[in-house]
Amino acid sequence: MLLHFADANENFNDSFFIIFGVPFDGTSSYRHGSKFAPDEIRKASYNLESYVVEHKISLSDIPIHDIGNIGTLDEFGDVNDVIDSVYSTLQSILPDKFPIMLGGEHSITIGAAKILKNLNAGIIFIDAHGDFRDEYLVNKYSHACTARRAYEILDGKIISIGVRSASKEEVKDAEKLNYQWIDAYTFRKIGWEGAIKKALEILDAERIYLSIDIDGIDPAYAPGTGTPEFFGLNPMDVKSIIDFLAPNLIGADITEVCPPYDNGNTSVLAARLVQELIAAKWNTMEDKFI
Repeated sequence: MLLHFADANENFNDSFFIIFGVPFDGTSSYRHGSKFAPDEIRKASYNLESYVVEHKISLSDIPIHDIGNIGTLDEFGDVNDVIDSVYSTLQSILPDKFPIMLGGEHSITIGAAKILKNLNAGIIFIDAHGDFRDEYLVNKYSHACTARRAYEILDGKIISIGVRSASKEEVKDAEKLNYQWIDAYTFRKIGWEGAIKKALEILDAERIYLSIDIDGIDPAYAPGTGTPEFFGLNPMDVKSIIDFLAPNLIGADITEVCPPYDNGNTSVLAARLVQELIAAKWNTMEDKFI
């Protein structure tokens, strides 16, 4: 029996929000186990109320479909195969529907970048790490290279918020290539609203894909992640960013949840963020999907 996200009760054709999981952690460089995250996030979703209080809407009234996972826990051996599978899956979803991809490690977002190039869209990353290495452990598609590959694919239309960890080489390369991020220290000074307005000014893209690496949130709130870094964002910061961006969002992903290192809270937080993405986007739509 396939495990689906709670309230994802409609069929594909009749749904606007399309959830799918990518159980892959083949390039993880510290803690392994994010391949288990899609189903753990789904399990956690059944312990959340369907009614989203702030948005005054029940997810059971919104057309949502969960495809399930693309691939199995042991099917993907090569990151290139994963990226290709993400790309082909998103081809069947965008631009008419709204994808929400559950990782898995952050390398899967490279597949999203490839499809976004055809849609004149940009990516906003929420991430603790620069992820701007040209290669890591002789792999150009490592999760440590996600922002670098997306930057190349989208001709610079990406920006990261919440960065507080990067190698000296990444910082030099970012300066050389004019790649900008808003680090966690600047974020704390100017607040979430100042940060997102600055990000949008730099990004200069009307269509936005939001990629949430759960380690962008402080490990006090999200301990179950592969490469935790302290001094991060809090969940309300991320929720506020989602609400602000909702009118312009065309899709999103949540990556790097690592259940073997979780106390359960991280998967619940990821599931709650999925709910927020759906409710916030739905309430900004003048013409509801039929």
